[in-house]
Amino acid sequence: MAVSRLSHALRRHAARAALGVTLTATAAFGVVAPAAADTPQHAGAGAETPAKADVVSVTADQVLALARSQIGISENAYGGGTKFQKWYAGSQRAAETIARDGGNRAAYLNAAWCAMFVSWVGENAGARSQIGWDAYTVTHAQWFADQGRWGTTPEPGAVVFFAWSGSKSIGSINHVGFVVKDNGNGTLTTIEGNTGNGKVEERVRPKWQVVGYGYPSYAA
Repeated sequence: MAVSRLSHALRRHAARAALGVTLTATAAFGVVAPAAADTPQHAGAGAETPAKADVVSVTADQVLALARSQIGISENAYGGGTKFQKWYAGSQRAAETIARDGGNRAAYLNAAWCAMFVSWVGENAGARSQIGWDAYTVTHAQWFADQGRWGTTPEPGAVVFFAWSGSKSIGSINHVGFVVKDNGNGTLTTIEGNTGNGKVEERVRPKWQVVGYGYPSYAA
């Protein structure tokens, strides 16, 4: 591998570890590298959180339909190039997280984007106040917990947070997506961004990897 490609790969891995991501099978469960210097640093569960939730007229089915319509979108060779990262980098929330964590807007363009995908779906479905928005999975999960909308029962449209180690601590979260359904056999069907080889995909996950679920208050 050329030095330039290795450098890009190391920076990409560091950014992914800082923001929370589905690691590929060869990366081993939960290996975390230090963040690159220009990657936003995250303060953890006690950090500033988005505004409290308001009532929305969006249903779980509508949110899942939008998420499903994004299946197949892929990042580029540097871990960037998706509309989810570009949207987040230009958003008000990026300014807030930079103020909270440091870094700069450009750092989000090649950073781990599983939480950015969930946030983008919430924004574009008209359900941001229920789904929340952040680039850091731990802070996103804590936002649900702080509002009393956190639990352990899978529901369609719930935001599901994973720890590859099997830990049930919010601080251990690596990845996030949407629940499509409980398969009744110890697994979930989900829709996730930044999964597999850096794509939006429908996945089947074992429930032992789930830390918990955030529950948007969708319309009936």
